[in-house]
Amino acid sequence: MNAMTDTTHFDRLSNQHLDALEEETIFILREVAAAFERPTLLFSGGKDSLVMLKCAEKAFGVGRIPYPLLMIDTGHNFHEVTDFRDFRAKELGAELIVRSVEDSMARGTVRLAHPGESRNVHQSVTLLEAIDEFRFDALIGGARRDEEKARAKERIFSHRDSFGQWQPKAQRPELWTLFNTRLQPGEHFRVFPISNWTELDVWQYIEREKIALPSLYYTHKRDVVERKGLLVPVTDLTPAKDGEKIESRDVRFRTVGDITCTCPVESTAATAADIVIETLAADVSERGATRMDDKTSEASMEKRKKDGYF
Repeated sequence: MNAMTDTTHFDRLSNQHLDALEEETIFILREVAAAFERPTLLFSGGKDSLVMLKCAEKAFGVGRIPYPLLMIDTGHNFHEVTDFRDFRAKELGAELIVRSVEDSMARGTVRLAHPGESRNVHQSVTLLEAIDEFRFDALIGGARRDEEKARAKERIFSHRDSFGQWQPKAQRPELWTLFNTRLQPGEHFRVFPISNWTELDVWQYIEREKIALPSLYYTHKRDVVERKGLLVPVTDLTPAKDGEKIESRDVRFRTVGDITCTCPVESTAATAADIVIETLAADVSERGATRMDDKTSEASMEKRKKDGYF
């Protein structure tokens, strides 16, 4: 990342804009509760979903979040994240629904091309099955426009057709925070309350609100190999290949997801304030720096979104 870690001037960095972002997010979370019959909040235990959960806590109060939390688990998630997910949901008194790609595999609705294939893209199938099971009409997600080109095309209220597909040219205008939430039978919305936030905003908010995160987000020692410009963690699911040199480095994760496609970055940042300073110096988005599944093609995310991905 070639990132700075000197926090000498951190106190000079303004975070007053966070009040406006938080207010917008709370407004959207309340709008979803008012406009839809069966909404849910997608909750992975990652930093963006934890920021949304903090805003939901402010919007409704502890134990009063009016929709369940939904997690689509590939079965290959970092245990630090899933453990923290369970802890945070219990702490808030929120209902947590977990649906697994492995269950879809058992039903035969997901079939891997080979045993080592990443399950990440197949979350779309399990998600659509959960939508059908619970008849969800709105799914609140933590995607942001600065993450990736396809996500920059999103509306805050993103319409999905009866097949769960996203049609970027068929999205509805959003003027003066007026949202058209009308649905035909079988359709639903994906709603992105932190769409206008950046990675820097998220970390400033985490620092300001003292939001607890899984330990993976902060510096730690990990065995990695360099592969295609990324630091690939050495695990049972992602072993080193012949000829690759395993090194123990100080790393942290900018984003967390399926182990088979998520990579850390080299970093000694031990606090949210340290990460704010690093983020100021970063010249590659978090997905560009850490996600192997986005390296397949320029339009890989857009294709997955059209198939029902987050």
